[in-house]
Amino acid sequence: MKAEVTVIEHPLVQHKLTLMRQAETSTGKFRQLLHEIGILLAYEVTRDLPLKYEEIKTPLAPMFAPMLAADKKMVIVSIMRAGQGLLDGILELIPSARVGHIGLYRDPITHVAVEYYFKVPYDIDQRDVLVVDPMLATGNSAVAAVDRLKEVNPKSIKFLCLLAAPEGITHFHAQHPDVPIYTAAIDEYLDENGYIIPGLGDAGDRMYGTK
Repeated sequence: MKAEVTVIEHPLVQHKLTLMRQAETSTGKFRQLLHEIGILLAYEVTRDLPLKYEEIKTPLAPMFAPMLAADKKMVIVSIMRAGQGLLDGILELIPSARVGHIGLYRDPITHVAVEYYFKVPYDIDQRDVLVVDPMLATGNSAVAAVDRLKEVNPKSIKFLCLLAAPEGITHFHAQHPDVPIYTAAIDEYLDENGYIIPGLGDAGDRMYGTK
């Protein structure tokens, strides 16, 4: 299956991303922007949700009107901890979605993803999954998360991030060519420490004021 990458170039997304990149942006402002951009990214990534038509009554007349056919079948899976920032915004737009969490940390030497937590809805095999994490850097965490999710056999999987590195995209789609990637930007490269350049720093640290 052909690997897909969709860059979401909406002007509001790009403007807010630029504000997030700036070193002087405060923790509170960074968190607010991530929440807002999560709403905008969710709007774009859900364009293909199926609709059904139901009969309703307006104040003037009855009609058949479009409604989401599967809004209660979605699961948003956050890769902790930075995924929470995107998750909160997405849930504001799709409050009926179920939520799963995968706890992963990157070994500072090997950059290998180490799992410490996994919890998803029991009926995930009947649901479509959107995995969220602000950064697709080496791709190791994203690959590990999708590996784990495929063990529980969801109906479909998409991956949503704020920034991606070319190396991360290549690695991810070498392992999961069937999972489309949605991102606000593809940056230039990874540095020797596995950080995206020019990037925006460590998303988790900037969200929570840690370092």
